[in-house]
This record gives sequence, C-alpha cells and structure tokens, in this order.
Amino acid sequence: MNKGKISFGKISANFGQNAEKIEASGSFGTFGPPKAMELLEDDSIEQEQIKEVIGITSFGKKAKSFDIKEMMAQVKATAREVTKNPEEEPEDESSDEDEDDDELIGPPIPTNLGDAVASEKPSRKTERNDSDSEEEEEEPNKLFIPCACEATMTHGNKAVTAVSVDPSGARLASGSVDYDVSFWDFAGMDSNLRSFRTLQPAENHPIRCLNYSGTGDLLLVISGASQAKVLDRDGFEKLETVKGDMYITDQAKTKGHTAGLLAGCWSPTVKEEFLTTSADGTVRTWDFYEGGKGHKSIIKCRAQNGLKVSPTAVTYGRDGKVIACGCADGSLQLWDFRKSSVAPASQIRKAHLPAEVTSIRYSHVGNLLLTRSCDETMKLWDIRNFKTCLHEKTDLFTRYDTTDAIFSPNDAIVATGVSLKKNETDSSIFFYDSTNFEEIYKIRIPNTHTIKLCWHPKLNQIFIGTGNGAIKCFYDRKRSLRGATLCAAKVHRKAQHAEIVSTQQVITPHALPLFRQERRKTSRKQMEKDRLDPVKSRRPDLPITSGQGGRVASSGGTLSSYVIRNLGLSKRVDDDQDPREAILKYAKEAAENPYWITPAYAKTQPDVVAKGKAPIEGEPPIKKAKES
Repeated sequence: MNKGKISFGKISANFGQNAEKIEASGSFGTFGPPKAMELLEDDSIEQEQIKEVIGITSFGKKAKSFDIKEMMAQVKATAREVTKNPEEEPEDESSDEDEDDDELIGPPIPTNLGDAVASEKPSRKTERNDSDSEEEEEEPNKLFIPCACEATMTHGNKAVTAVSVDPSGARLASGSVDYDVSFWDFAGMDSNLRSFRTLQPAENHPIRCLNYSGTGDLLLVISGASQAKVLDRDGFEKLETVKGDMYITDQAKTKGHTAGLLAGCWSPTVKEEFLTTSADGTVRTWDFYEGGKGHKSIIKCRAQNGLKVSPTAVTYGRDGKVIACGCADGSLQLWDFRKSSVAPASQIRKAHLPAEVTSIRYSHVGNLLLTRSCDETMKLWDIRNFKTCLHEKTDLFTRYDTTDAIFSPNDAIVATGVSLKKNETDSSIFFYDSTNFEEIYKIRIPNTHTIKLCWHPKLNQIFIGTGNGAIKCFYDRKRSLRGATLCAAKVHRKAQHAEIVSTQQVITPHALPLFRQERRKTSRKQMEKDRLDPVKSRRPDLPITSGQGGRVASSGGTLSSYVIRNLGLSKRVDDDQDPREAILKYAKEAAENPYWITPAYAKTQPDVVAKGKAPIEGEPPIKKAKES
C-alpha cells in the first residue's frame, strides 16, 4: 500500500488524483482512468487466490457488464431506420456515424418536418370545413336528437296522459283518459306493435301519471281517485294506499288522501319509498313494505294567503333528499326533510302566472330545475340562485295539465310539446339549447296534440304521448339501442294452417256395396246433417200443447190424466172402464189365494157367522124400510 491513500484491500478510494480529465467531444469517451482498470485486474487475481485458500467457489453473483459503445450503435441504427425516407437511397453508414458524432444523442429530426407540418395545416382546415358542412346537414345527429326513424303504437282513441319506461328499457307503460293502462314489451312485439296486456287499475278514473321504480319491478299508478296503486311488471296489484277521512279538517291527522290524486314518483335512492300529491293540498310519502296503511310523512303546501294549494307537479332531487313541488297558483316550493317539513326550504311565489304547473324536472347533474306551466311558458332555474330564472320561453300553448318538459340525457337540450291551437293542423315538439334557450330542432306531429315526453338515457329514444291515443317513438338506427329497434324489424307472419290427409281415398264408383267407401263430405254438409239428428244436435223435448197430435192428446184428454198415467201408475188404465168393476175382478182371486190380511188373522179370527141364520133371542127384529 502506498502512503497517503485510503484503501480497502486492493480497491483504491482516491480516484481523483489518478483519474485523467475527460475531454468534451461528440462521444462519451471512456468511463474511469486506465490505472483504475489495472487495479481491478489485480483485485480479481487476489480474489481467485483467496477462493483457493478458503475453498469458496464464489462471493455472490457477478455484476453484469454493459458495453456503452455497442448500445449507442444500436440506438443510432434503429433511429435511422425509423426516420429515413424510403424513396431516398441509403447512404454510407460511415458518413452517418461521423455526422452523428457531432450531433446530439437521440434520433435526428427529419429534414422535411417543417414542410409536412405546413402542408398538413390547410388539409386539416379543409377536413374541418367538410365535417362542419356534414354536421350542418345532419343537425339533429350533431345534437344527439334521435329522430331519423319513427314507430307508432296505438293505445286507444283518447289522449295518452301518462308514459313511463322502466330503467332497463325493456318495457313501456302507457295510461290514458279512457281509464286503461297498457303494457308493452319490446322484445316480445313484432312490427304490429301491439301491447301484451291492458287493464283498468282504477275503474272510472283517468290515469294521470305512471312511474317505474328504480329497480323496474314496480309501477306506480296515479289516477283521479284518492288511492294510489302499485302494480308489478305484469300488471298485478301489489299495493293500494289507504283512503283518508274527508271529515277531518287537519290533514296530518288522517292516514291518506281525501281528494283526487294529481302526481307521484318513486324515490331515486330509497327503492321502497314513493310520494303522491293530491288536490287536498298535501304531499305524502309512503313505504311500500308497510302495505299502504298510513303515510310516512306529510307536507302541507300553502299559498301566499295561507290557504291550502294543490301541488300539481312534484319530483325528487337527484340525491333523494329534496322534494320540488309546482303548485296550482304558479309557485315553486322546495322541501328538505333534513331541516323541516313545516315550512319549505326555499320558494318562489310568482314563478309562473296563477296557473297549474304541469311539469317540474331536475337535471341529471342536479343543479338545474325545469318547469312548465299552463301559462304557455317554460323556465329554467338554478337552485343555487333560486330568485330569478336563468332562461324563459313563451308562446308554448297547452291544453292539458300533464304536459311534459324534459332534459336530454346529457343535459344539453331541453324539450317540450305544444297543443293544437284553433285552426291549426300540426303540433310540434321543440328542442332548445339548455345554455341559451335557442331553438335547435322541431318535430312536427300532424293532427293531434303532444302531451307526454320521455327521453330514455339507455335506449336513446324519445317516446311521445299524443292526443289521439297513439304513442310515437323516435329513434336512430345507429345511435339508438334496443327498444323499438327490436320490434320494428320483426315481420309479422300469419299462421299457416296446413291440411294434412293421413290416408288417401280411392274413389271406386262401380264397386260393390260391401267394398264401397263413403265420400267425404264437407264440414258444412256434415253440420247440416248432424243438425237434423236429434241425438247429435241434442234437441230438447218438445213442449206440451193442448189439442190433437200432442202427447196430452195421445194419452188422455186432460193434463191430470197424463200425469197420473206417467207418474202415478205403472200400468195403463183405460178411461172407459168402471173403477168398481176393476176392483171387484180381483175379489175372487183374493178369496181363493189370500196373501195379506187372512193369513195374519187365521189363528185369532173368530168363527164366521153364516148368512141366513135366525137372529139371536132377545134382539129386536130388523125393521123394514118404508116403501115410498
């Protein structure tokens, strides 16, 4: 060991004095000084000697060595193959290596990169212009409005005032003012588009609202009656709410509604909870598992003067904690059960003119509220700033108090329908941009009103309830899934009744009667022949008539004689025979062959006094009758 060096074995730690300076060049140069390499060789020799003495084969795994120059050569070769132009002839590799030594490490920048970028810019502009023109031509598809195809399902002859599609998009339920609720199964229908079941859940009451639960297994039916009903997917009744006592003034003291229902819906978070509104001025929440025996909670809506007001439209917030009500006086009231059920959390008294609010909907995000009223307006509100409306659209005429206003699945579009005015032939569905309420698109519905709207997010199809009893479905073949696309393509096939003859008949007109076969008769002739047969036709007995020719006349002159001969006696008796003679003709036979009375009294019977004997002494003589 040299003095002045810190060493451990043969590995020197003072590399700074022995190391040579590395000059800056285009290449990496060498790692470490040559003197250090000599020390490493001495160490390896010394390690082998120690192994032989101790008897250890190795001190562990040998470190893997890397050749930097070889690795850099491979990187350069791959960079050339990627960046070279196939049209250009390959240059000598030696000249490339000399050039690369003076450049930076990494793949070189292509020389024609600037020209390519410059040429791509105008092409991109032209592509954008072409796409803009195509999008302008197909404006509904740009805004995700599925209206390329149309299918019509006939519910009845009267206005369809309720439409609901289950969350999975497999079934649709429709209700009308003709008291009927129809169930439609898209997977089971063909191109005829017929419902598989129609029923009347509330007799003599129009259907105002239908709503599927979050799981899709239950359907809430809101009719003009005071009792709501819950049906299953097949239309069988599962629950009916209790009817309240109409003579109780305080609505909180009675268990149910006391007036006709107006609206209702299921909770988005609690699957067994739903609410109903009524003309008695209350909103009641119910629990499905309690059987409808009593409401869960109650809200009393009040007008500005303190009197009760009917909530005509209602909906849950997206979190299921806030209830939004649109009332008959045009006011909007938001109720939060976490705070109080006595007073609303926020309200706007003059949101609309004093007219019924026909629809109220939360956006899918939950910050916007869309309302529709009979005052021919539709307004958009922000619940974070609930004092003034964001946007308003007027001149939207409606005749029905259940006309809908809805959001699109992405909240970018709002839509509503209008009714026919006097001397008009077509109604319309208007689509507006939710950011500025500018009209985007319009669908014309000929010769009828548009009432209910349902834009299903999974199917991407729009269902419309009209005033003539039809349900129209608008969809797009490319952007709509399942739903009406399943049944619109199915062709209705009539059942073909094939007549199968098991055995062939051989016609032999000149055959002997023993071998002759009867020719088959048509069903009509066979029916006429069987009609003449009283046994096959099961002809009843002919009525009893008086006079000649009937059964009465053949058996006797009177009805009593007919009854006696057929029911009273087993043997027939002639009416001309004397009854006394008929009885006395059996006297001789009874005397000779006694059977009933004489044998029974043979031992106890006294002696018979012969006729013609003299009278007993002491008795008076028999008086003779006086001759007249």
